[in-house]
Amino acid sequence: MKYVLVTGGVVSGLGKGVTASSIGVVLKACGLRVTSIKIDPYLNTDAGTMSPFEHGEVFVLDDGGEVDLDLGNYERFLDVTLTRDNNITTGKIYQSVLEKERKGDYLGKTVQVVPHITDAIKDWIESVSLTPVDGKEGAADVCVIELGGTVGDIESMPFIEALRQLYFTVGQDNFCLIHVSLIPVLGVVGEQKTKPTQHSVRELRALGLTPHFLACRSAQPLLENTKQKLSQFCHVPVANILNIHDVPNIWHIPLLLQNQNAHDAILKQMDLMSVAKPVDLREWTKRAETFDNLTKSVRIAMVGKYVGLTDSYLSVVKALLHACTACSFKPSIDWIAASDLEDDSAQSAPEAYATAWKTLRGAACVLVPGGFGDRGVKGMILAAKYARENNVPYLGICLGMQISVIEFARSVLRLEKANSEEFDHQTPDLVVIFMPEGSKTHMGSTMRLGSRKTLFQTSDCIMSKLYNNSKHVDERHRHRYEVNPEVVGTLEEAGLRFVGRDETGKRMEILELPGHPFYVGVQFHPEYKSRPGRPSAPFLGLIMAATGQLEAHVKTQQNGSI
Repeated sequence: MKYVLVTGGVVSGLGKGVTASSIGVVLKACGLRVTSIKIDPYLNTDAGTMSPFEHGEVFVLDDGGEVDLDLGNYERFLDVTLTRDNNITTGKIYQSVLEKERKGDYLGKTVQVVPHITDAIKDWIESVSLTPVDGKEGAADVCVIELGGTVGDIESMPFIEALRQLYFTVGQDNFCLIHVSLIPVLGVVGEQKTKPTQHSVRELRALGLTPHFLACRSAQPLLENTKQKLSQFCHVPVANILNIHDVPNIWHIPLLLQNQNAHDAILKQMDLMSVAKPVDLREWTKRAETFDNLTKSVRIAMVGKYVGLTDSYLSVVKALLHACTACSFKPSIDWIAASDLEDDSAQSAPEAYATAWKTLRGAACVLVPGGFGDRGVKGMILAAKYARENNVPYLGICLGMQISVIEFARSVLRLEKANSEEFDHQTPDLVVIFMPEGSKTHMGSTMRLGSRKTLFQTSDCIMSKLYNNSKHVDERHRHRYEVNPEVVGTLEEAGLRFVGRDETGKRMEILELPGHPFYVGVQFHPEYKSRPGRPSAPFLGLIMAATGQLEAHVKTQQNGSI
């Protein structure tokens, strides 16, 4: 197994995940099989209990693993299906070591960070790197490991030491270290500054790891004298100093690496030149250029709780990007804080209220994504009501679907107190209930998680046609509340159709509103499986409806099934 380790320095949030993913894309384009591991040094066992404001979105895998959003980047870029074990956290490592200690596996020895924690990290990496993630048999050729945080963080020290030992164990021909760092430009001086990177590399070397490559993040391309200076002070050849400057869209980053011959240098470092094929990134080039040349845009109202941090909805944003590109449009996302639409805001923040409603009315479609808690729910209900009554294309995901059911029950069935048990457990009109198998005492990994099957109840519905006339779909879930099966009959009599259900027939998965251009709710999270070039069906339907392309597409699918 060959290992590519991506570390970061100076500041967090430099784009290590996209850099690691792009390196994987370039190596894959050379004919190699690639897998990836993300190390998160925080003590949480997984990302499941963290607020989106804390760490961005929680990405869900097929096996139900709640992981860091960077694993979403890996899956989208490399088109692989990862497992929960591809995300290593301090919590997971310490938990596994402590379980062994309690069982007596260490034979009475004093359990310490070195060697027990570091050995556990190495064993985990070596074991997971052998697990195939691309649908083929056998291990991959290269494992790209991303170490979260920045070099020098106290919590990442055991991982740095474990990776140093791993480097020593596997040998220099099987290990490549790429250090991502920032090259800032001070406004007054206007000069590209290398000192922060010098200090970062010095710290890394002091910990026993010497980078083979520097991936330098900057606003503008690096000047030649900046590269020379970095090479001189960081002991990295000029040819191995890669510049990842700002680009129009992230699909350009693998092309940036290719243009700098990063693939050849990395292959030489890991002695893979003899087995690699010439790099082929024609598909990526076409995708990046196609997006750059798009001139029309479509306005999408995103009505959510966490709009202050766009990473909270990263996969949703990517799914919209994939769908819009397929429809030859650029996405123009209007972020609307759901609470700004509420009547209370008209009194407390009239300007924000007016702006939110103006934005909503100016959008071509409305999307209400998932979320937890009652903040902003009234605003989401108003957004769903607006879309339903004004024939504006609407997509509700998870909570967004439950919102559409609550709104329909209140407005159409005249059940004024209709609500979810999550927001009002004493209401007489419970249309959304807590799932029977859920836990009310523990938060982590207690939801309905991972890939589950949804069966279409009829082929005569928009969603079945968008899923290529499939009889069932497998999508990823993350929820602990569901539509109350006892009210489904009443809702359907009033006009709402539940066209997709789980295998028991009791759990509602997809709803549609006949006669509306596109009014769809899905209990699952389709954004997690969206890929560049293979957009998610619900998102594609939303954008097609917003741009006047859905009717023709549905007819094509209908003719194809006859």
